[in-house]
Amino acid sequence: MDFEGLKAFLAVSEQNSFSRAAHKLHLTQPAVSKRVALLEGQLGTKLFDRIGRTVNLTEAGRALQPRATEILASVEDCKRCISNLAGDIGGNLSLATSHHIGLWRLPPILKAYSSRYPGVALDLHFMDSEVAHEEIVQGNLELGIITLAPVDHARLKSVPVWKDELVFVCAVDHPLARIKNLDIATLAGYPAVLPDMSTFTGRIVKQMFEKQGLMLYTNMSTNYLETIKMLIAVGLGWSVLPRSMLDSSSCELDVPATQIERTLGVIHHVHRSLSNAGQAFIDLLLENSDYT
Repeated sequence: MDFEGLKAFLAVSEQNSFSRAAHKLHLTQPAVSKRVALLEGQLGTKLFDRIGRTVNLTEAGRALQPRATEILASVEDCKRCISNLAGDIGGNLSLATSHHIGLWRLPPILKAYSSRYPGVALDLHFMDSEVAHEEIVQGNLELGIITLAPVDHARLKSVPVWKDELVFVCAVDHPLARIKNLDIATLAGYPAVLPDMSTFTGRIVKQMFEKQGLMLYTNMSTNYLETIKMLIAVGLGWSVLPRSMLDSSSCELDVPATQIERTLGVIHHVHRSLSNAGQAFIDLLLENSDYT
C-alpha cells in the first residue's frame, strides 16, 4: 500500500479540505488529489464525497481512517527501532508543550539540548496541556511536556519533572489584598479569573471549592496564565497562579491551611518506541528535575 497516499488521505480527512491538506503537507493541491486518487484506485472504492467545496468521508473512508493511522504509526515505530540500533542521536523529535511551560521552564532545557545534540531537529508544538495529552495518546507526537493529568492514562507513561506550587493572587489594590487569614468561603464571594474548568489546573481549583460545598464566582476564564496575570493586575478578580509568576503587579493572598500544587512532567505513549533523541530529552529533563 502507498504510504504517501495514506498520509494524504489522513490530511484531507483531518482538514476536511484538499487545499488545507496540501498546505499542511507542503504539497500542491493537484499532488494531494493525485495521491488520494491513486489510493482509491488501489482500494477500488471512493474515500471521499466531494459536493461543491465540501469534503466528507465515505463509509469506506471512515473505516480506513483509524487503520491508516495505525499503519503509519507502525511504520514510524519500525523506523525508530532500526535507527536506535545505531545508537545515534539525531533526526526529528516532535514535542508538545503548554505555553506556560514553554515560556517559563523549557528555554534552558532546549538551549542545553540543542547544544548537546546539534543533529536533532526539534519540532515544537505549543498547545494546552489537555490537547497535548490527547496528541500523545493518539500517537501523533513523541513527547509531551505538560501539566500531568490527575489520573494516569493506560496508554501513557508519565514522568514527574517539576513541582509547581500554586498560590492565590489578586491585584495589589484589590479589597482582598487587605484581608488577613482569608478562608476560601470568603474568596468564593468575589469574582475569579481562572483557567477553564476543563483544564487540569481548573479542575484542581474547582475540586478544592467543591469539597467545602462552595461555588466559584467566575468572572471570566482563559487558558493562558500570562493573560490571567494581566487581568488580575488590572483588578478584574482573584486567581490561582504559579508562585514563579508573581511580581510587583500582583499580591499573594493570605489563605492559611491551603496548599495547591500541580505536577509538571513528560509523557509518551507506552506502545510507541522512544527514539534515541526522545530518550536523551527525557534524560536531560530528569537532570533538572525536582524529584531526583
